[in-house]
Amino acid sequence: MKRTHTCGALTDQHIGQTANLCGWVDSIRDHGGITFIDIRDRAGLTQLVFNPENDQALAERASRLKPESVIGVHGEVRPRPAETVNPRLPTGTIEVVGRELEIFNISDTPPFPIDDAKGDKVNEDLRLTHRYLDLRRPRLRKAMEVRHKASKTVREVLDEEGFYEIETPFLFKSTPEGAREYLVPSRLNPGEFYALTQSPQQFKQMLMVAGMERYYQMARCFRDEDLRSDRQPEFTQVDLEMSFIDREDMYALIEKLVARVWKEVLDIDIPTPFPRMPYAEVMNRYGIDKPDTRFGMELVDVGEIFGETEFKVFRGVLDKGGAIKAFNAKGLADLTQGELTHLTEIAQSLGAKGLAFIKADKGQWKSPILKFFTDAEKAALAEVLEIEDGDMVFFAADQWTRACTILGRIRLEAANLLKKRERLVIPADAYNFLWVVEFPLLIYEEEEQRFVAAHHPFTAPVPEDIGLLQKDPKAVRGQHYDLVLNGVELGGGSIRVHQPDLQKTLFEDIFAIPPETVQERFGYMLKSFRYGAPPHGGIALGFDRMVAILTGTTSIRDVIAFPKTQKGQCLMTDSPGPVTDRQLRDLHIQTLVQED
Repeated sequence: MKRTHTCGALTDQHIGQTANLCGWVDSIRDHGGITFIDIRDRAGLTQLVFNPENDQALAERASRLKPESVIGVHGEVRPRPAETVNPRLPTGTIEVVGRELEIFNISDTPPFPIDDAKGDKVNEDLRLTHRYLDLRRPRLRKAMEVRHKASKTVREVLDEEGFYEIETPFLFKSTPEGAREYLVPSRLNPGEFYALTQSPQQFKQMLMVAGMERYYQMARCFRDEDLRSDRQPEFTQVDLEMSFIDREDMYALIEKLVARVWKEVLDIDIPTPFPRMPYAEVMNRYGIDKPDTRFGMELVDVGEIFGETEFKVFRGVLDKGGAIKAFNAKGLADLTQGELTHLTEIAQSLGAKGLAFIKADKGQWKSPILKFFTDAEKAALAEVLEIEDGDMVFFAADQWTRACTILGRIRLEAANLLKKRERLVIPADAYNFLWVVEFPLLIYEEEEQRFVAAHHPFTAPVPEDIGLLQKDPKAVRGQHYDLVLNGVELGGGSIRVHQPDLQKTLFEDIFAIPPETVQERFGYMLKSFRYGAPPHGGIALGFDRMVAILTGTTSIRDVIAFPKTQKGQCLMTDSPGPVTDRQLRDLHIQTLVQED
């Protein structure tokens, strides 16, 4: 039976016509001997009617069907009785009277309900084991549709902007400066290994040297990292690179791309240009370089208030050049002891000795540290932090970066507690985009006693800061930029180093990588720059994260067709799994599994 319509296509305008529908049995109902079946495909759902008065044998066959069986039906479209109209369905005003029934496949009883309300309550491991069933649920099917639309829109925009879509290799050489890599043994080169690419970074720079000028791909990337809701061992980036551009060109392009995706997928107009904020300001106000700006509770520097303090903890921090930061979690004074203990443990995990606070409750301030404050200090705090009855104020006193980081994390935890109490309401359609710019180019690694790249070693310094590389490396700003959305880093990139001498200086003099190591890992790249490398820059957007935000889910597993578990396993195919001794011999490999 050849399908003439999808199960979401029939409406009042088809009444009186015949149609062939194919799909899965969503549900079966018996009403006084008349069998009603909802048939479903990816486009929607249509109600079928089988009446024994019309064809008793056909009605009996239909009544014996099982949910999730695959069928084809030929019948007549008629209006539903007024009392059975379903306004929630596009097909809710019609039904199809079955005249012929073809059974393609009878389904076993599914291990869990194929619907969203009940399916979401099912153990995730069970759903991932039967992912082909899980993907039949409307929410996940919709996620795949959104992913397709977003991908299609990305390609359309970049094509309009003159980009070539070019694939780069998955098998690369190991560059252990970044995240842990997946290694692939080479059978033809015994004892040597490929690494699955963490990103196409070096390849896309080679494409700029090759004169491609504008490259992109929906790049598959691989990292052997511990997993969580927003991380998978294999993931997709919108990866692109451009020649002869500066940061302003990149901002304009990505803003156009993102705005078009939101318009095409959600029919929402995203205002551009996006706000920009330097890294130092972001940390000072939010304590994290990917801030959620949909709510306030910003961090405040209260060091000046305690300039003459005799409180030894604060005095010691200030004397060492540290910072005292605070923020007001308005309305959180009813924090339970268990919740406060949890917040304290989080602060301690980030290096704090404890978590100082002031609770404004029933006209009084309560805190173990209150006895150390003068009346003038209390009055200044009340004014600067706008403390009112019912508020909870948290403090962090440490070197500036750590104090900001501690309170940045506590701010997010406090926001979650306020959401649970329904005192902080964030609209579902609030999309706060932000460019975080002017990052430090370098970070000093105490353990290794050397500078490392804050972003990656190919990031160009801000031109006016190049002279500081040898004099004051910590003060050098990098030409990299992160796109943040609602507290999620949606993507990041930079203008690259294109001068071979500057790149060599960074590798050897600043990062202290031995010349032979530089030659081994990056020699071909430095060589290519000697043959005319254009100024260039790029960015990679996390496509899975983008689709997760578009669909309103917190886990990227929901927007990947066949994701891995937190242990990196595919439960459906039972992988990874063992291989034969012969396969290992061919690869010149022996395995050694240590007992726990």
